[in-house]
Amino acid sequence: MLVHVLLYEAGTESEGIHSLELKGTTVILMFEDKDDAERYCGLLEAQDFPTPSVEELTRTDIEAFCIEAGYEPRFVEKGFIPRTNEERLMISPPLSNLEVGNWQNQDNLNGQISSNDQLQDIKKRLENLL
Repeated sequence: MLVHVLLYEAGTESEGIHSLELKGTTVILMFEDKDDAERYCGLLEAQDFPTPSVEELTRTDIEAFCIEAGYEPRFVEKGFIPRTNEERLMISPPLSNLEVGNWQNQDNLNGQISSNDQLQDIKKRLENLL
């Protein structure tokens, strides 16, 4: 199954995936519907957050990436209706964001490089399938 994820600087060495911090856990959103993912991007942009691009990847690859990176994947199905404040973050970003100006600082550079390499590998495998 293909899902839509939000990537920053897609295809570059500093590529990153959009994530949320919820109760000490890093969450990666996987949107079933491309329109929902694009709407989320628009909401990020309205908050003066850097605008990610919507990329289509396989759900199993993103879930495997999340497991390896220690992230929690969350699937946002088409027509999703949140029931809790936490679930609302799956359709609308928080009002404040973490600073992203230096997200690849020296303390976590190795982890980011590993995550970026994993994302590139997933994209290459998907291209080979198509």
